[in-house]
Amino acid sequence: MRRKGEIDVEKLFQDVIIRPVVSEKSYANSDRRQYTFVIPENVNRVEVKQAIEKLFDVKVESVNTLHRMGKVRRLPKGNFGKRRSEKRAIVTLGPDQQLDIFTNGN
Repeated sequence: MRRKGEIDVEKLFQDVIIRPVVSEKSYANSDRRQYTFVIPENVNRVEVKQAIEKLFDVKVESVNTLHRMGKVRRLPKGNFGKRRSEKRAIVTLGPDQQLDIFTNGN
């Protein structure tokens, strides 16, 4: 049995982080050491913090999570569709820390 705040051993760190959010707003927040990631619905802040620290070898200062609800959109011929809902984590890194997720690696 695991204690509160301990990551599940079977859950891999790669499964906690689905992908980074690449948008103008998230790119602008990288100047303030804040990075946004899409995460699964069943993951909490502690698991996100541990995964980011292990995967990128950085010190995480704080993690904020939010649920982004999908928009209902009109489609041609009078149909309606819906964008998918997702859970996001905004990770703030410690001083003098940064992630190179927006560079192309050249």
